[in-house]
Amino acid sequence: MTARTKLDSLESLLSTREVIIACGPGGVGKTTTAAAVAAVAAANVGGNVLVVTVDPAKRLADALGIKGIGNKVKKVPKSVFTDAGVEPRGTLSAAMLDTKESWDALIDQHAPDEETKAKILANPLYQNITGRFIQSHDYIAMERLYDLHASGKWDLIVVDTPPTRNALDFLDAPERMADFFSSRLLRWLITPSRSSLVGLATRPFTQIADRILGTQFLADITEFFLSLESMYGGFVERANAVQQLLGDERTSFLIVSTSETVPLREAEFFAEELAKRNLDIGAVVMNKVLPTSLSNPAVNDLAQEFIDQREVISDHLSHLLKTDGARLRRVLTIISESFDDFAVVARREALSRDRFSRGDAALIPIPFFDHDIHDMAGLLELGHSMMGRKN
Repeated sequence: MTARTKLDSLESLLSTREVIIACGPGGVGKTTTAAAVAAVAAANVGGNVLVVTVDPAKRLADALGIKGIGNKVKKVPKSVFTDAGVEPRGTLSAAMLDTKESWDALIDQHAPDEETKAKILANPLYQNITGRFIQSHDYIAMERLYDLHASGKWDLIVVDTPPTRNALDFLDAPERMADFFSSRLLRWLITPSRSSLVGLATRPFTQIADRILGTQFLADITEFFLSLESMYGGFVERANAVQQLLGDERTSFLIVSTSETVPLREAEFFAEELAKRNLDIGAVVMNKVLPTSLSNPAVNDLAQEFIDQREVISDHLSHLLKTDGARLRRVLTIISESFDDFAVVARREALSRDRFSRGDAALIPIPFFDHDIHDMAGLLELGHSMMGRKN
């Protein structure tokens, strides 16, 4: 593996990576940030860009101006950009992971024949695993990412992950799947049906298991894994390929957080876990950051003078505004005290950002927006802000 490009901005990240995985605590604007990154990449950098969410939230589709987003990739109409006043250099598409559909497609792709495929798809255990188990969701999300990247259709794929602790399951799912298909447990499950001798030896256990779990349940397990046996090698090979993609120089992680204590601590924990896995942190996004002017000594001196002279100021303004001087002094006092409070928070945020700065990763502050981001114009405004540009 060659040395990674040292990054100093979001634009350099978008220009040098093929996969960007947005991760971080819940409630910090991660989904919106991922969509904004993808939108601004399509608008400014160019190429075919895809944003994929593994979170079942539907906000992404609404912001991108498309309806019925699901497992099938859907292209964002160019008019969505032009209506926002931008002529995009590239294209933007979106998809939301449907676990069941993705598993069915995987079986269809790797089953050795139609009979095996039909057995697996009809098996009750398969239907439960693919429809309900969260680990199934984690693994198939990584499989889908691998397929999308391997297709060669996309110059950049931006992935929105679940909140931090669940994102670790997302990262580790391929390795766990490879371990499972190579495990003694799996061999133990299928061997009794292949050997009458072993079947006789395990009969006491299976009789007890029959009474507890039911004969049909054990039959479903055996049939399921026997049907999958012809695909074990493929599953292990693909799981290893997914792991390699995560560690590839073309893949980076985008950690999204705020400067609040709890989200920041969780983001730092995730950064440490990425480092343990030798995975690249391309950028750290600090959302809802207060203006740096609040930490400016000259601004603070001016604010202090405002506080010191508030009686003179209120007397002058009360005359101009023809209002009660005492009431105006109370308002000015509240304003000055609020400024002090915000200035303290701004200084703490600056210290947090400095503490969280990590090696070659770009540190990207996002200002506190006074309006909701719910459409392409808002996403581009957010994306341009991250790039250090005015919309």
